[in-house]
Order: sequence, then structure tokens, then C-alpha cells
Amino acid sequence: MSDQFSALVLNEADRKVSGKIKALTTNDLPEGDVTVAVEYSGVNYKDGMVVNGVGRLVRDYPHVPGIDFAGTVEASDNDAYKPGDKVVLTGWRVGEAHWGGYAGKARVKAEWLTLLPEGLSAKQAMAVGTAGFTSMLCVAALEDHGLTPADGPVLVTGAAGGVGSVAVAILAKRGYTVSASTGRPALADYLTGLGASQIVNRAELSEPSKRPLEGEVWAGAIDTVGAATLARVLAQMKYGASVAACGLAGGANLETTVLPFLLRGVNLLGIDSVMQSAENRIRIWARVVDDLPLDKLDGLTEAISLSDVQNAANDILKGQVRGRLVVDLNA
Repeated sequence: MSDQFSALVLNEADRKVSGKIKALTTNDLPEGDVTVAVEYSGVNYKDGMVVNGVGRLVRDYPHVPGIDFAGTVEASDNDAYKPGDKVVLTGWRVGEAHWGGYAGKARVKAEWLTLLPEGLSAKQAMAVGTAGFTSMLCVAALEDHGLTPADGPVLVTGAAGGVGSVAVAILAKRGYTVSASTGRPALADYLTGLGASQIVNRAELSEPSKRPLEGEVWAGAIDTVGAATLARVLAQMKYGASVAACGLAGGANLETTVLPFLLRGVNLLGIDSVMQSAENRIRIWARVVDDLPLDKLDGLTEAISLSDVQNAANDILKGQVRGRLVVDLNA
């Protein structure tokens, strides 16, 4: 049987990054104690940045991108995994500092892997992927800080994107009244189909507030946008409510005041999916199985081939991707 497999390989010349699909072998793979036959990967916002050389996230070339993947263990030098085990990987700077999932095979450290939870296929795991894993982290953090469906409406910004779409579906299944903010009004039916009760035009939240505090509206919020949108959301939170901040699609700056924190006891919860502990990864993946309606997941997912990744990476940076894209490495 041939040891060759296809991979998207990035190179840099004159500070410009370009990619080409090439044939590699396992001898080309970086060091690690587990080799995985990759079945599916995902397309996340960070993937768009890496493939396009935005933000200098990758320093060493040639490089195989893809910040998450799911597949089957092919070889292992670690007792934690054996050939045939189904596994999933998100985070750990794979696809940035270490070769990632846009290849037929990947070699990584055993501690970066998680056994694929029962009830999810490899394709579904990547339909969840880093984006959906982050969504579940956000919901869990809000609930860990006391949020319940009885408290009132929960806002999701950037709701038509990967993180936002999954967050809407999870919150709706858990009984929350979900308000979905988007700048793409044509996707209103898509969002209500996921369970949103209200569609909020992005422009209503992207304009800087003229007041440090506005009327109390939201019992909780998941923000994927940052910048002026996050500042506006903070000013509209109910007393003691929390915002889970997990994205910067609108920018990294945050110009606000301390008044939401001091006068309303608002909590700003930073959500990082990259360096989560193994124990919390198991907890969050188990919650994904319980709390994410898989029929909705299938409906918001589109499969593409490795040859489609570079176009998809451009689209996701432009905000033109709806829901989740999974990369079928066997296509």
C-alpha cells in the first residue's frame, strides 16, 4: 500500500504566503508519538488567517495548516492510544506552530488528542470542530456563572458564523430565548431555523454607544465580534450578567468604561479553546453530544475537498461563510 497522501503545503516568499497541494509521505511529518489517518478537518477563522498569512501566526515554512482534525490512529508509541482508536484534536497551536489537519495524515503528541466521544462521527466532530467546541465552552462558562433560561434573552453576535451558529443551536436546545445578531439579513430564516427567537441587525450593536450604560436587555451574551460591538453589548447587560468573549471579527480594540463592571456587576469571561486541560476537553465534548442537536448540526454543515480550502479560507475572512465547513480528506 502506498505511503503517499495529499496535503495542502504553505510556503512563504517575500513575506507572501502561498499554498499548493502536494504528495507527502509519513517521513515528511513532524515529530510526535501518534500518527493519525485524518478523515476530516474544519475551516475556522484562524485557518483563514493562517492560509492567507494574516497575523504571522506561522513562523516556519513549509507548513501544513488546519487547526483541527478527526480520524483514526494509525500508529502509536504512547500507551494512551492504539491503532484503530477514533480521535479528535482541537487547539494546542496545531496548524500554527505544528503541522495540522489539511493532510491525509498527521503526527502529533498524544496529550493533544481526545478520544472521539460516543455518539459523534468523525465528520460530525469536525462539523463541531474548533468553532463548535468554542461555542460549548462559552455556554458552559455562562452557566458556570449562574445563567439559566429563566433569566431572560441571551445574545449571540456574529450569529451566522461557525461559532455563532452552533451557539444558537445549543442555547435553543437548552431552552434559552436566543437573540441572533448578524449583518446578513438574508440569513434570518437560517438563524430562526437553528432556534433564534429574534434577529438583531448588526448595525444596532456596531455603533459606539453615547452612554456608558444603556437599558438592561441581555441576561447573557456570546460575543464573536469584539471592538465596538462588545463595548455596546457590555453596556446593555442585566445586573450580574456575563458575556463570554471568544472572537475579534470586528477588531481587537475594546473602548469602554468600567461602569458595567462596577455598577452592574457584569462579568466579562475570556474564552480560549487552545490550551484547555484534557479533563475539561472531555467534559466539553460530552456536553456537545448532549446539548447540540445533531440534526441542526448536519443542516448547518457543508463538506468541501482539500482543493477547495484556499477559496474557503478567503471567504471566511470576508464573513461570507455560513455555518460550518468540513474538509473531507478522502474526497
